[in-house]
Amino acid sequence: MATLEPRDADVAETAPDLPAGIEDGVLSRAYRALSVGIVSVVLLIAFEATAVGTAMPVAARELDGLSLYAFAFSGYFTTSLFGMVLSGQWSDRRGPLGPLTTGIASFAAGLLLSGTAGAMWLFILGRAVQGFGGGLVIVALYVVVGRAYPERLRPAIMAAFAAGWVVPSIVGPLAAGAVTEHLGWRWVFVGIPVLVVFPLALALPQIRRRAGGPVDGSARTASFDRRRIRLALGISLGAGLLQYAAQDLRWLSVVPAVAGAALLVPAVRGLLPRGTYRATRGLPSVVLLRGVAAGSFIAAESFVPLMLVTQRGLTPTLAGFSLAAGGLTWALGSWVQSRARVEPYRERLMTSGMVLVAASIAAAPSVLIDSVPAWTVAVAWAFGCFGMGLVIASTSVLLLQLSAPEEAGTNSASLQISDALANVVLLAAGGAAFAALGGGAVSHAATETSGTGSHPVAFAAVFLPMAGVALVGAWVTRRLRER
Repeated sequence: MATLEPRDADVAETAPDLPAGIEDGVLSRAYRALSVGIVSVVLLIAFEATAVGTAMPVAARELDGLSLYAFAFSGYFTTSLFGMVLSGQWSDRRGPLGPLTTGIASFAAGLLLSGTAGAMWLFILGRAVQGFGGGLVIVALYVVVGRAYPERLRPAIMAAFAAGWVVPSIVGPLAAGAVTEHLGWRWVFVGIPVLVVFPLALALPQIRRRAGGPVDGSARTASFDRRRIRLALGISLGAGLLQYAAQDLRWLSVVPAVAGAALLVPAVRGLLPRGTYRATRGLPSVVLLRGVAAGSFIAAESFVPLMLVTQRGLTPTLAGFSLAAGGLTWALGSWVQSRARVEPYRERLMTSGMVLVAASIAAAPSVLIDSVPAWTVAVAWAFGCFGMGLVIASTSVLLLQLSAPEEAGTNSASLQISDALANVVLLAAGGAAFAALGGGAVSHAATETSGTGSHPVAFAAVFLPMAGVALVGAWVTRRLRER
């Protein structure tokens, strides 16, 4: 059993003694099967994430569930938060193999449940099961990287994770549209689980050998931290209530909003490293930066296609293509940060990345002026995605550098929670500002008759504050290392 489940310290000690040529990179003979396997898992998750959005409107309409449309997304998010915390606990105590296999099985089961659903509530239930599995998988993959790869190879495998999103971000929506049109939306969901078999067969033996067990053999018998599990339930329920309130701007919505905040605040304080929201130097600032970067960028990006369709009269396909180049530049930014020669300048690169993100978000609403070409958004977003590639991959690298092996799972869960929670909070805030300024009145009907929408200020109220949040992230990049 000891040979199948080595301690992380043992791997770190033996790695430098391997013969030359064995440890040349993540695709060398020693790491090829593991790298291809786990990147393939990321590739499939990325394809699902980009494809489902295309099939979702058709599914909701066929299941007579358009009124519940938003819950198909929020159901995934809320359960993924709980999965992240559980996966961190599970990985630290018993190794990442269990949460990884369970997560992939849950992810596949959720896809099958949604794809065969005969009612909208079953479809939403499938999305919730899928989200739980996705939360388990993403944290377990980070722990695998921390245990199975030496420190000098981690930037490269993180860059490979980012590259795994490039093809799905470009091809996914088109492929899903073709499948939905010719075979039906259900095949977008039920077709993916079959493809999981190959990466599992390739990666699981390597994960079992390199990172299968707990760092400390005594950790296997340690019980889960029940307090963190309770906090995880609180953060999931609180996030769900907050999303529900943000979708319905009535006075009655104050009740779920207050209840959600009351659950979220203590849960976040208990699950994230102490000092996160004070930007304490070191690990807390790394976790904070991840949320600030991801939340500001994704909240702004969610409104880009809608702005181009309603304000500039673009078709949904052209509006979607305006973001396509971002997948390539994001991967390019991740590749740049993975180069060994830039390691001494990582924090400076991250500062530059956040400045690019802020500038791209601030530039996007310039297309609300008719004389500004619509393709300005595509150019700006390509630069912003390059900055995100520098920042997101680097936060993952720094987190593993600053985490003790036995804390990698818990800290990775904190990083993912910061990412996901910032997304929902800033999306809720942006959506509320958009609706309050009349953005909800923008419709395709208005676009068809006049070519433009009538509430450009509502879009500016989303983008400009998010650019300010990104600038705060640029300041946080100066606090990533302890003095």
